[in-house]
Amino acid sequence: MQIDSAWRLLFGGMERDPQGLSLQIRGIIAQAIETGVLAPDTRMPSSRGLAEALGISRNTVNAAYQGLIDDGFLVARERSGCFVATAEDKPAASSPAVPAATAATTAAAATDWSARFAIRPSRLPQITKPRDWMDHPYPFLFGQFDPSLFPTNQWRESVKAASSVQEITRWARDMIDDDDPDLLEQLRLKVLPRRGIFAAPGEVIITIGSQHALSMLVQLLVGRDTPVGVENPGYPDLRHMVGLATGDMRALTCDRHGVVPDALFAGRRVAFVTVGHQCPTTAVMPIGRRRELLDAAARHGVVLVEDDYESDLSVEGEADLPCLKSLDKAGCVIYTGSFSKILAPGLRIGYVVAPRPVIDELRVLRRLMLRHPPTNNQRSLATFILLGHYRQHLRRTAAVLEERAARIADLLPELMPSCRARRDFGAKSFWIEGPPGLDSRDLVRAARAQGVLIEPGDVFFIDPAEGRRFFRLGFTSIATHRIEPGLRRLAGLLSGAR
Repeated sequence: MQIDSAWRLLFGGMERDPQGLSLQIRGIIAQAIETGVLAPDTRMPSSRGLAEALGISRNTVNAAYQGLIDDGFLVARERSGCFVATAEDKPAASSPAVPAATAATTAAAATDWSARFAIRPSRLPQITKPRDWMDHPYPFLFGQFDPSLFPTNQWRESVKAASSVQEITRWARDMIDDDDPDLLEQLRLKVLPRRGIFAAPGEVIITIGSQHALSMLVQLLVGRDTPVGVENPGYPDLRHMVGLATGDMRALTCDRHGVVPDALFAGRRVAFVTVGHQCPTTAVMPIGRRRELLDAAARHGVVLVEDDYESDLSVEGEADLPCLKSLDKAGCVIYTGSFSKILAPGLRIGYVVAPRPVIDELRVLRRLMLRHPPTNNQRSLATFILLGHYRQHLRRTAAVLEERAARIADLLPELMPSCRARRDFGAKSFWIEGPPGLDSRDLVRAARAQGVLIEPGDVFFIDPAEGRRFFRLGFTSIATHRIEPGLRRLAGLLSGAR
């Protein structure tokens, strides 16, 4: 069977990853059938013809076709080849009828939904990053994924180990409101002790990233009249969560060391803090201030929610300051962490460490929302830690990031003398204060046009005008050899802006 241009076009977007070709072919064909591009009873190209046209192994095509036959998308007819399955080829239960458009659906589409929304989160200022950021040569973005640093082989080994029949029977069932016991054990024994936290059974819950952890804590602790304190500048998503929950949100007093435990702090019932690396300034709170904050919280009954969002990526042996939770004697600190900054944001695994009564309530709250995070990912991560891959990954990644940080620190005084930069030890970004008159939004747009991605600083402030001249330079997602050319492009734009 001759392969015409239509078939070549259908498969034109395939990536040449030998390990994923068969799955890609299956996905392309399945989508084409489901969307009507391939009509029922369409004859498929022969496996030999398609393999030759795509320049791949015939076995790869045969495996894809067999998978599609097993799933009911294709049907093999003796001495005729493979065809798109028709209604007669499929069991009735597998072919639900698609209802035609009706007057009711048309009326629903015309509904004024804006009048029905109880809240309008889309109107809140948000951190935005281009969806295609990986296509830009100089992505100075914080918290994004660098494929060159991801431990691909070790992760595959862990996933494979978690995919045996015996393991699947352990994690595939409905856990209701429980977590994978292996991951909880690895967290308690190998991850949290690095931060000086020794949690008892029942004092840890798994979340879908730290964002989910913070969201649940806001729901649990913050009512309409609860006095809450947030950092300013601070994490905008957390500020919006709190602002939607209470009418009594105040900006905590902050200096170059972080939150000040003053009278305003004492009047709050809950305070959200980032003492490890203040978001976004990177300030590391000194040990003396940490103890003062804990003493004030204990005296005045303030619950401290410690967001330790990038804690574990420090050079092995570096003298990290103890987190608030490790110093807490009064039981007033709730600790949140995540693997997003350590492994990959797409993993979506975070956790909360808190007294057991808090965890018990969070488990019920989480069950009402989503029952539990996917346990296959939990088991794979538990295996990854158990096999020693986690510690090895930390050592390798921390060394690379320290090299990048040192390179940026060396270049900034030369290339951007009109700017003031801050990066406290261990932070994965630089907080930059530009020259007077700089509008970082304009700089962001101009830089993006030249392939340089940076983050404007105004979104971190309650009053955006206060942050107009600030911007953030992350280095977790940019290759080391691209740092200097990217900074030189950015410096040229800054020179033109003065």
